[in-house]
Amino acid sequence: MRPGPEAEGLIYVVPRAWGASSLNCLFLTELHCLPWFINVSESQGPGTVIHSFSFNCTAHMPVLKLVRVQPPTTFFNQPSLSRWQKIYVGMVTLSSSARLDALAVSHYELQLRFTCGNDSMEVPLYVDVYQDPGYSPCAGRFASPAGEIIQVRETVTPGAQLYTLLLPGLELQRAQISINSAQDPPYFPGPFSINGQGWLLAPSQGLKGQATKVFQLQILVTFGQNRSCHGMLKVKVLRVPSSQISFLGQAPNITIPDDLAPGSKVVQVRARGFDVRYEILSPVPCPLFSIGREDGVVHTTAPLELAQARGAAVTRLQVKAYERLRPWASVDLDLTVNVHSVNRWPPRCLPAMLVTEIPETTPVGTVLNTFTCTDPDSPGSTLDYELRFHSPPGPASLCLRGRALEVNATLDCDTPGACFQHAASILVLDGGQPLMTTEVPVLVMVTPVNEFSPACVPHTFRIREDAGPHTLLGAVVGTDKDYPHNGIEYDISGGPTAFSVDRVSGEVHLLGSLDYELQKLYRLTVLVTDQSQDQDPTHRRSGSCTITIEVEDVNDHAPECQPPFQELTIYAPLGHSVEVTKVSCWVPQEPQRLVFSYSIVGGNSQSRFSLQGPILVHNNMLGPPWPEQPHTHELLIRVADAGPSTPHLSTTATVIVHLVPWSTSTVATRTRKAAVPSMMTPMLVTDTEAFWQPEPWFVVVLTVTSALFLLALGWLFSRLFQGLAQMLQTRRKPAQALLLNSIQGTEESIEGFMEAPRMEMPQTPSSVMSLLFDGRAQDSRTGRDYLFNTLTGARRWL
Repeated sequence: MRPGPEAEGLIYVVPRAWGASSLNCLFLTELHCLPWFINVSESQGPGTVIHSFSFNCTAHMPVLKLVRVQPPTTFFNQPSLSRWQKIYVGMVTLSSSARLDALAVSHYELQLRFTCGNDSMEVPLYVDVYQDPGYSPCAGRFASPAGEIIQVRETVTPGAQLYTLLLPGLELQRAQISINSAQDPPYFPGPFSINGQGWLLAPSQGLKGQATKVFQLQILVTFGQNRSCHGMLKVKVLRVPSSQISFLGQAPNITIPDDLAPGSKVVQVRARGFDVRYEILSPVPCPLFSIGREDGVVHTTAPLELAQARGAAVTRLQVKAYERLRPWASVDLDLTVNVHSVNRWPPRCLPAMLVTEIPETTPVGTVLNTFTCTDPDSPGSTLDYELRFHSPPGPASLCLRGRALEVNATLDCDTPGACFQHAASILVLDGGQPLMTTEVPVLVMVTPVNEFSPACVPHTFRIREDAGPHTLLGAVVGTDKDYPHNGIEYDISGGPTAFSVDRVSGEVHLLGSLDYELQKLYRLTVLVTDQSQDQDPTHRRSGSCTITIEVEDVNDHAPECQPPFQELTIYAPLGHSVEVTKVSCWVPQEPQRLVFSYSIVGGNSQSRFSLQGPILVHNNMLGPPWPEQPHTHELLIRVADAGPSTPHLSTTATVIVHLVPWSTSTVATRTRKAAVPSMMTPMLVTDTEAFWQPEPWFVVVLTVTSALFLLALGWLFSRLFQGLAQMLQTRRKPAQALLLNSIQGTEESIEGFMEAPRMEMPQTPSSVMSLLFDGRAQDSRTGRDYLFNTLTGARRWL
């Protein structure tokens, strides 16, 4: 893949994974094609190429670095970077200390940094290590006849760690490692040893003076259930050079295309020293590469076409740099040359774009489309398919099984942002070098389905009966599992018209007036209907709930007293309390309201009157001064309801009390009450007459003496005035008859009125008490005057 002229200064990255899945992406400013994921077997040893990729950096020298590894380890080399024509190839390999173990660490995260001029970016590379059941620790050079060669300086510290034999994970299998070859002096300065961690340790005597010697060690590894293997380990002791010679920074891995002509430059290595020469130590002979003895430039010596020479894919070169005058002052460099085939055409796919629409209730496993792709460079070759998500990012509800795009999980549209459309792409990789890819855009639009009926929770509202129209009681809260969750309409199904519900907000308002006495409880059925939750706007669901409205009683009627006005006369014996009257009140509109409070708010200047509930009592026990003359009290009694309802309303009853002191001389009071229309205020006319009331014994004596005197006088003058006596007798009989009838009609009521005071008063003749009328009035119809008793209601016409 070559960039166009408009992509000047950009980096194009084409990844390639070895021994795992292959990737392909175009590295631009958008990173949706990253990160890379590869799988590596734990059996891979040092120098293995785990990932390679090519990219284009025009007009600049690119820089590729391994920034960090998580978890931290030295198993990975710094990536190598090589150039072929205008393409740069980067490779990530395992270091010489790499010992992969899936049981110990199964996942590594490498952060690679690409720099091209002023443009820089970091790309994550995820390496997953998987177990290899057939993996044996005795593999690679260690198990080869030549054995593994390690080089140490003769100045190494005695007992220092030279090599790791026990790979991570073998300790779980209780592996035992031992040296079963002879280590006899004088060739061996002392025995090499292996500790419990599988480390090969230098002899305790050190290796001083053993330069140029090679010690061969036969190693026996026993692990698992009676499993064992053998390996060869050669320890080459190097002389300490007299001068410091070392290679300059050089990437250990180089990747070149297979279309390089013989004699093409591969890489140039450089070492620091005096008059340095270069040669290839391994392999010998080297049929594919050569190195300039003076300049250190590695050239190809034969065609590298992989189709004809499969063994040219990977070549490990060991290059030696030494000083011409002191050949023993040398240093070695391991260089790996990877050759990849050149790829020219990306895969071609049908369909080239997929746009489809599915409902959210589509079952898991439904195949949306099957893609057919071919590689023009290699018809019939196997292609790799990768599904990459763009919107929403991360794992989605789609998956790719082979070439088929399927529904992977429930397509739920009932959460914000979880539905409507999935933008992705199918990345097709051909596996060639450079890796060529084709990206098939995929747009899957998920349409909502109205699956659930809305619901609301029953609720109880309370409202005062004096609330005005448009009063807000509260709101009905409807819920819907379908998204959007608030797309609900509210309505009242039937019921009274005194309330309404807002179609959008669900707020309940009062429309009219309420009366607690007429109706205390309302029950409304509220319908909740969803909207805009289905592709079909006519597909709607509904639910309902019942709300209860309780009317709170408000005291809106004042009590009424019957009668509202009373006027009466009482006799107040000294040292006694007299019950005056009982105030009778109630609320006609609310007969259940029976609790009232009573208080005297006016006319009780001397505190002679008190209330015992609704009963008015005159108290003459407070001590002097006692009233000696009749006195009138106009009392105002406030009657208020005392229940829990508010506000507390009250009324005032008027009681006029004519108080007559009980003594030998009493002033009789007659009250004339004029009848007035019901809408007018009554006018009272009071006429007071003085009379003499003697003591009872005096009345008896006077009565007997008068009777004897009259009898004697009548006998003396009977004859003289017989005619006159007969005339007087005639006039007197009608008056006595009238008086007798009046007395008989009022005797019982007067005796009832005086029954209580009789216990405390001196004895009074019944004939005198029966004649007691304490009021005088005029009949509004006839105009005649009459006397009346306020307690019994008895009348006597005048």
